[in-house]
Amino acid sequence: MSASVLIAVRLDAPRGSVPLLARFSYDAEDPYVVQAAFFDGPTTLARWHFDRQMLAEGLHHPVGEGDVAFSPHTAADGDELRVSLRRDGAQGQGNAVLFVEARALTGFLEQTYDVIGAGEESLDLDTLLDEFLAR
Repeated sequence: MSASVLIAVRLDAPRGSVPLLARFSYDAEDPYVVQAAFFDGPTTLARWHFDRQMLAEGLHHPVGEGDVAFSPHTAADGDELRVSLRRDGAQGQGNAVLFVEARALTGFLEQTYDVIGAGEESLDLDTLLDEFLAR
């Protein structure tokens, strides 16, 4: 089972906000992870994997450090999630700040909880270890 949604996001840029689309996806096969792909028209700009629990917590209080951080943000047209991304080794050039509408993201997270409830995630560690050792 899986869940997926397209959400309009804003990229914070030096000359103002840039509208983008993001596809947020969740798959029961990887129950701790939300995948996000960011698009400008047909071009995929970036793909990130987020911790589902951190994403949910970030709607209410700041979480994360290092490469990914989330925090609530209030904008003129409603509540948002502020997403700070930093690429390894980047010194300013690989950093990005995105804003995601909180209500749309909350709706998506509710869909993921229909797939696997919060706190009910588990991994088959034996299979994961077998796959890892086979490489």
